[in-house]
Amino acid sequence: MKNRITQLFNIDYPIIQAGMIWCSGWELASAVSNAGCLGIIGSGSMYPDVLDLHIKKCKANTTKPFAVNLPMLYPNIEEHIQTIIKHKVPIVFTSAGNPKTYTSRLQNEGIIVVHVVSSLKFAKKAQEAGVDAIVAEGFEAGGHNGRDETTTLCLIPSVRKDITIPLIAAGGIATGQAIAACMALGAEGFQIGSRFVACIESSAHDNFKNAVLKAKEGDTELTLKELTPVRLLKNSFYDSVKEAYANNASKEDLHNLLGRGRAKKGMFEGDLVEGELEIGQVAGILDHLMSAEEIIKSLILEFNDAKNKITNTSL
Repeated sequence: MKNRITQLFNIDYPIIQAGMIWCSGWELASAVSNAGCLGIIGSGSMYPDVLDLHIKKCKANTTKPFAVNLPMLYPNIEEHIQTIIKHKVPIVFTSAGNPKTYTSRLQNEGIIVVHVVSSLKFAKKAQEAGVDAIVAEGFEAGGHNGRDETTTLCLIPSVRKDITIPLIAAGGIATGQAIAACMALGAEGFQIGSRFVACIESSAHDNFKNAVLKAKEGDTELTLKELTPVRLLKNSFYDSVKEAYANNASKEDLHNLLGRGRAKKGMFEGDLVEGELEIGQVAGILDHLMSAEEIIKSLILEFNDAKNKITNTSL
């Protein structure tokens, strides 16, 4: 398949692996890129020296394009930018901040810039900032999300109507059928997170991977909007959050409850009791561990099957 996204990123298939904290290291990113898609290193959970190492290892394990996800709330962002420029990373996905802040600077270094948004309002701002493409992420997505709870089914056609630059859909996409649906809504690329968490090459702890594969419908919820909205797999920490809300907790109370390092504890170290377990709603349909290459092959087969069924169907 060739379209504006495959041409922009120089990839074979318009499938992008999300840059998820604690899950998206060099091993996953290089495996996805080697399979003809775009792998992303998630820098939000990395110290500057760790990101430097992951980029070096990624470049050593693939000759294909890859990207770095750069959350703009990250405290060491200037060091991350210097590392990205030093290693001539070809693509950067920015998120959680004003796209005007770094877009021109990165583009002046020859870097393609993609910005992640959760609403039409911010999609327009990203296009005005001059980004090369947009990821529109629906409410179903895992990790940090938008406050408005706009689903992918509603968000993609809304953004497509008013945005002219390439559009990547995200949120609730884990099958080829979902890719076909988002394509019908106007998306040209498809960012997938949760399915790649439960992947052999993911740097997530095996405990977390297994918890994702055991998840059922309704086992996640978007919460902590007073801080930064995040979709969590329900566990004891989640129960503590619910109890805090029941007791009319203040923003400061919630901040103290969350503390520091809780996402690392859950997703990277495997504490399923007190850890913060960030995952999308689509975890409810995942049931077995696969390699990145196997996932991509499955997505392509599912997409082609869905496309053929639609072609042979009329109303």
